[in-house]
Amino acid sequence: MSKELLQLAAQAADDKRAEELVALNMKGISLVSDYFLICHGNSDKQVQAIARAIKEAAEEQGQNVRRMEGFDEARWILVDLGDVVAHVFHKDERGYYNLERLWGDAPREDVLKELT
Repeated sequence: MSKELLQLAAQAADDKRAEELVALNMKGISLVSDYFLICHGNSDKQVQAIARAIKEAAEEQGQNVRRMEGFDEARWILVDLGDVVAHVFHKDERGYYNLERLWGDAPREDVLKELT
């Protein structure tokens, strides 16, 4: 189920033109979630639109959104879907935090091939 939730979140982000989508398989690495989805937008409004789309897509499928943090600031919005945590960055912040490097030992999942 978590893989389908990851794909749902990736599709919602892609629909809002999120850039550089990266999915990390966190199983056995983090106790927080099975997957991290990382992406960015180029403006505050786009970052908020991406996060809102992920939240709404999950809710439409009956998934409980545990919390969403950072929405008002729109620099780094965390959308906690339980098994999947989406990190939606503003372009200017993504390189600074560089979660891909921080969690470099996590294998990447190819969510892009299934996007329509």
